[in-house]
Amino acid sequence: MAIPIKDIKLPEDSPKELLLDKHVEFIKRYGKSDDDYEFGMSDYLRMSGMYWGLTALELVDKLHILPENDVIDFIKRCQDPETGGISACIDHDPHLLYTLSAVQILCMYDRLDAVDASAVVNYVTSLQLPDGSFTGDKWGEVDTRFSFCAVATLALLNRLDAIDVEKAVSFVESCKNFDEGFGSRPFSESHAGMVYCCLGFLSITGRLDIVDRDTLAWWLCERQLPSGGLNGRPEKLPDVCYSWWVLSSLTMLGRLHWISAPALKRFILACQDVETGGFSDRPGDVADPYHTVFGFAALSLLGFDSIKPVNPTFCMPQHVIDKLKIKHQLL
Repeated sequence: MAIPIKDIKLPEDSPKELLLDKHVEFIKRYGKSDDDYEFGMSDYLRMSGMYWGLTALELVDKLHILPENDVIDFIKRCQDPETGGISACIDHDPHLLYTLSAVQILCMYDRLDAVDASAVVNYVTSLQLPDGSFTGDKWGEVDTRFSFCAVATLALLNRLDAIDVEKAVSFVESCKNFDEGFGSRPFSESHAGMVYCCLGFLSITGRLDIVDRDTLAWWLCERQLPSGGLNGRPEKLPDVCYSWWVLSSLTMLGRLHWISAPALKRFILACQDVETGGFSDRPGDVADPYHTVFGFAALSLLGFDSIKPVNPTFCMPQHVIDKLKIKHQLL
């Protein structure tokens, strides 16, 4: 008996064009008032939320509509004076995830001078364990996401030499599975989000040679469902965010053309909210900045002219990375 594939059916009235102006307005007003329920409930990830929204705006050349000084001041107030790490919100504990988000924002504004960069480097370095892995913060959770965050942060600061790169690579390689995919830790299930983190890590460290590109690309292509959308692992529903995790991974592998781009475009566009703007995970769900930036970024990789080219490793506008290349002569 054939096992039915978990998937969705796109509504017939799904949008077919990019509702760009609505998305810009959606990001501009999202969480604008501290009286909003969303604002009060999201301070634990505010720094990443700012990164999602600001990156989406910069990809469509609208970064200027939000006040730069307010953004920079917030980031400065989130840097911990003791550890050098950066937190999600003022008076929260620092974490690698939010440290990377802050550094990415500062790079877009060309304002790395706004924080103590040396202290950031020391913070990242302090989180590497003897086996080469990284904890996300002082509480000790180990995950390949943090390996990516560590090297991405250091590469943007031109200080990749501050860690033991060889041991870091060995740990990430130990998380590779028989299908060439990667999990969060050794022996963990392959997951498209972790594949992106590990390929991004290997791209930055110059070690993509440890991956069998065709085998992994085939696994990634199997994430595409009849609806055109992509899931993160077998037997899961499609989700706009995996349009990014999978496409960026295929791009780093040089296999972007292995999936059906027209089908994926239809799925992504169908996830737009025609009333409020923004993208949701699937058609009809509530839109948010997280799925909006990854919807934009995926469409950029698919060649949408109205969206700037995005760097598949850092999920930042390519022109920002090009500027850093000239400045650092490293990336």
